[in-house]
This record gives sequence, structure tokens and C-alpha cells, in this order.
Amino acid sequence: MRRTKEDAEQTRRAILASAMDMFYEKGYSKTTFDEIAKRIGLTKGAVYWYFRNKPDIVAALINDFAEKYMANIRDFIANNQPVSFDSIIGMQLLNNKQIREDPQFYKFLFFVSCQMEWSEAIINKIQPSIEQTKQVTRALFIDALQTLQKNGQIKDDVNISMICEILMMMYGGMLDGFLTKRLTNDLDELVKTGFTLIFNNIKTESK
Repeated sequence: MRRTKEDAEQTRRAILASAMDMFYEKGYSKTTFDEIAKRIGLTKGAVYWYFRNKPDIVAALINDFAEKYMANIRDFIANNQPVSFDSIIGMQLLNNKQIREDPQFYKFLFFVSCQMEWSEAIINKIQPSIEQTKQVTRALFIDALQTLQKNGQIKDDVNISMICEILMMMYGGMLDGFLTKRLTNDLDELVKTGFTLIFNNIKTESK
């Protein structure tokens, strides 16, 4: 029985990997279940056994990549205590490193940012997966910033939730520029400069 479960999980992951490659190469709307199946020697029916439709595949991809990303971030946080402004920047630099070194992660981000046709129906279908990922990321930022504020390193009147939103949106814009090859500067340097500019405006004078 355990072997059967292992085989099923391997098949599921093979389907997701095939779908990711097809979405990256052709885009979401032009990819069919037949193409996903043929790429790994399966029938279309076998793919339907695991996923009812393409939005289900996208939701699974978001969940899988988010889980891997968050595991790396949590390990980083655990190994970089106490929290500091540098460690918050380090979390983003770790994400940059993963994008450069993991081809599948790069393909995933490029697909969802540049090749995904985000119709209202699709967004409604996978919104829970997207929102869960955003909430976890936001929580990590807020926890780190609140800790610095409690420690007297961030001014008392600073709205932590707003700063978190600014940082996330700023990084999202940088990432979009990197994926579409529109950046004229190094992504790591942009992150360090941009985040430092924000932090310098919310730090207490003594820090």
C-alpha cells in the first residue's frame, strides 16, 4: 500500500512538472491536458484522475512552490536570530538566490507573472491558494517588523501593516522587472537599496 501511495505521489509530481514546463513554454490557455500527458507518457484520462481542470493544476503548483519557499524562509529565520533589518533584507535575497538557482522556481514565477491569463473565473478558482501564500508571507514580515518596533528599533508611530504592504509591493515590482528582463540594475542591489531607504525612514534615531 505504501508503495502505491509513493507511486501516486511521483505521478502527481510528474504531472505538475510537465504542466509547469508547458505553461512556461506555451502559456496557460494554449496548453492542453493531452500535451501535459503526452510529455510524460500518460493518457489524458490519467491526468484527469489527479486534476479535474487546469485551475486545479495551477492551485497545486502555487501550493507546492509556496510550501517550498516558506520552508526555506523559516529555516533562514531560525538561523538568523535575533531579527534585524539585515535579516529582513536577507529573506528577500534568499528568494532571489532560489530564483537564480532553481529553474523550476524561475519558470513558476515567470508563468504566474508573465504568461498566466488571469480571468475572473480563474482568479476565483485559485484565490484561496494565492491568498494563503500572501498571508503567510505578510505574517513573516509583520512579525519581524513588530519585533523590531517592540525592541525600540522602529519608531512607535510607524504603521507596521502599511510598511509591510509597501515592502511587499516594492519587491513584487522589482521581481516583475527581473522576470521580464526590464531591470537595468542588479536585483540584489535593488533590494538592498530599496529596503534600506524604507528602513532608514522608520528607524529610531539611536538605531
